[in-house]
Amino acid sequence: MKLITLAQLLVVALFTLMTGNLMAAEAPFEGRKKCSSCHKAQAKSWSKTAHAKAMKSLEPNAKKEAKIKAKLDPAKDYTQDKDCVGCHVDGFNKKGGYSIDSPKKVLAAVGCESCHGAGRQYRGDHRKAGQAFEKSGKTTSRKVPADKGQDFHFEESCNACHLNYEGSPWKGAKPPYTPFTPDVDEKYTFKFDEMVKDEKAMHEHYKLDGVYTGEPKFKYHDEFQASAKETNN
Repeated sequence: MKLITLAQLLVVALFTLMTGNLMAAEAPFEGRKKCSSCHKAQAKSWSKTAHAKAMKSLEPNAKKEAKIKAKLDPAKDYTQDKDCVGCHVDGFNKKGGYSIDSPKKVLAAVGCESCHGAGRQYRGDHRKAGQAFEKSGKTTSRKVPADKGQDFHFEESCNACHLNYEGSPWKGAKPPYTPFTPDVDEKYTFKFDEMVKDEKAMHEHYKLDGVYTGEPKFKYHDEFQASAKETNN
């Protein structure tokens, strides 16, 4: 029997890492129904937010005054406009995500996966981690779902829509730009550190049971958990 050399082990490890990263990058979107099956309280809270109604704002005569102010035609059906839809749905034109040609209701809003990442690859790990914790109190590193594509920071995901306008301070801005800019109305001034704490835009926070430990951890995780509500999730 041949002994495996250190070089061979390094090659295998590198291949495994690259494969894992590729899987995370190509992970399909599933829609909020999958997330909501466990996170019921968060989903109920989210359903009352502006993000939950994002697609409806593109319908004819919805948000009429705001559209006129931004020099848009308020009577137009923007739900069919590829330059607009991307910031109002989950995973626009990505694997498993929303598309104009084949729209899916569970993806028609700024839902769970818009912030937390496409869920197909890491959702199963959440279930396994929860079961292990319930059975023996065993905790799981956040690195496990992070390596499968869960986003624990998501600031760039927010910036990609809210700061994507000409003259934006965000270096990633590029066409098609949003017409809703601070020049149109000051309310469109976006500051992530303030807005991520707005429960009318995001969702209320609920006590987590300690299944996950370590990094990466969202920078306001401890602050949110300190005042989080109790739930039976």
